[in-house]
Amino acid sequence: RKKVHCATKSNILKFTEGMMKRVFEEVSKEYPDVEANHIIIDNCAHQLVKKPEQFEVIVTTNMNGDIISDLTSALIGGLGFAPSANIGDNFAIFEAVHGSAPKYAGKNVINPTAVILSMVMMLRYIDEFEAADTIENALLYTLEEGKYLTGDVIGYDKGAKTTEYTNAIISNLGKKPKSVKVREYKQIKIPSIPTKTIKPKSRKIVGIDLFVETDMKPEELGKFVEQIVAESPFTLKMISNRGTKVYPLTGAIPDVVDCYRCRFIRRDNVDSISDSDILDLIRRFSGKLTWVHVEKLQDFDGSPSFTKAQGED
Repeated sequence: RKKVHCATKSNILKFTEGMMKRVFEEVSKEYPDVEANHIIIDNCAHQLVKKPEQFEVIVTTNMNGDIISDLTSALIGGLGFAPSANIGDNFAIFEAVHGSAPKYAGKNVINPTAVILSMVMMLRYIDEFEAADTIENALLYTLEEGKYLTGDVIGYDKGAKTTEYTNAIISNLGKKPKSVKVREYKQIKIPSIPTKTIKPKSRKIVGIDLFVETDMKPEELGKFVEQIVAESPFTLKMISNRGTKVYPLTGAIPDVVDCYRCRFIRRDNVDSISDSDILDLIRRFSGKLTWVHVEKLQDFDGSPSFTKAQGED
């Protein structure tokens, strides 16, 4: 393959998928013979429908991949035709893209093509190319012949049973399709890439996130917390609820739940934050608010290693 696309939502998820985009662009420089392109996942879905042949390999996140894999399966006839492989350094798992379909259980109407093609991929993975080619050609011949097509293709009222379709494939072993070009496969050799542990040259604690449970409203909680941390090395930067900044108020108050994240950063006149400072801050909350979780906020090599809430400066 000579072309790779990286599909992300980096324009919105700047810290997470933005990092993926940045790493993709950095790594792509090590492979000058491979054309590397970044594409926003929305446009990727659009282009997959409009002009799918422009893509060869798409690198994306698990969630994005889960969505567009279902989309692309529709381009070839549906989920019943889409095999998949999860290949690691030492092990591999092969399975149909689709999940379970309880409403069809025991009815003998499911299209087994995706499972069979996943098995074909497995056979090639273990270097059984002849067996894989024989099964794939028989399957393609059966589809080309058109005598036994499952209900997801021609309707469940007239579609072949799962067993009928499978038996037809078995009876066609040794035959090759006429209208479909038989592809030739070679052994997949995954390059051995040494695992590198990246450690920051410097790290500095700049604050903490303290999660508290309370029925207070955001403004009431904010003023109460500011009193608690007075005369401490910390100042309250903001409070968020469900990922959105709710204090200081920036406009309309969104719907909130009873779990808030209070973000504290060190005061300007404080050079560093110690574990003792953090424990002292937690003790200040004891008996006043129920705290449930705490996270250190750190800078790695001068850059924040934590995400911001929506609306946070």
